[in-house]
Amino acid sequence: MTDEAMRPVAVLIDYQDWQQIEKILEAHQSQQKQEFNLNHYAGVIQLTQDPLKYQQQIRDEWC
Repeated sequence: MTDEAMRPVAVLIDYQDWQQIEKILEAHQSQQKQEFNLNHYAGVIQLTQDPLKYQQQIRDEWC
């Protein structure tokens, strides 16, 4: 479906196709939630300097 300027405004699909798309999206979203875990990255970076001191040093360079 298009508007007066022939720009697409909607797409018509069969209900069964819509249900299949919904299932695929739900599976993908649940997989993404399970895979993203910040604890996986804990301890990966070995810092040589205190982060707050480094931040202050960088900010002092701006002035």
